[in-house]
Amino acid sequence: MPPTTAPLSAAATSKFVQSLQLPMHWPAQGDLIDWCQQMPPVVAAMLLVFGLIYLLFGVTWYKWLVTLNAALLGAYIGLRLGRMTDGPLVGAFIGAFTSAAVTMPLMKWCVAVMGGIYGGVLGAAIWRSFNIDPQFAWAGALSGLIFFGMLSFIIFRGSIIAYMSLQGSVMMIFGVLGLIFKSTSVAPQIAQHLQLKPFLLPAAIFVPALIGLIYQQTTGGAAEPKKK
Repeated sequence: MPPTTAPLSAAATSKFVQSLQLPMHWPAQGDLIDWCQQMPPVVAAMLLVFGLIYLLFGVTWYKWLVTLNAALLGAYIGLRLGRMTDGPLVGAFIGAFTSAAVTMPLMKWCVAVMGGIYGGVLGAAIWRSFNIDPQFAWAGALSGLIFFGMLSFIIFRGSIIAYMSLQGSVMMIFGVLGLIFKSTSVAPQIAQHLQLKPFLLPAAIFVPALIGLIYQQTTGGAAEPKKK
């Protein structure tokens, strides 16, 4: 039994780590569908649970969630740098701790950075959706980065609600797809519909994001974040 369990555990760990790797190129919708199909159930369940938290309680717990975002980003950067010195786990821990420690006293600026990242991704996605030359997708990303980054200073609470709703919707939809694709009976039909009708995935993300935005706007008034 032990000789069999160890390879299975190592394979599961390797698959989990590979699922967290960022693509080396700008992912098309087909790449996202393939990623959901290869996603381990644990990752899909985590995305679903945390997606609901971001979607429904983002404005209430925004300090902790923004700090979590920063810690995950710092852990990823530290992991990549740590591989150069054969210490990826140490690098990931140092990156996560440093990012989280910096985020709390600089919350307003970190929200702006988070908004800039979301804006950059959204701008590049819109650029690609209009079939414009992909070599200049950086122009759409730069426009979105500047717009959403500056918007964070002008409409602080509204920006937090919008960013948290968008992130939560993306995480939730990908988590749901990751779990659905584990069913061999319905996975081929779902993947075929998503590939034949490219508007389905953006619509599936937009609708929950809009619902989450309205829900947080109407129920999160008591926990209105303030600039500090």
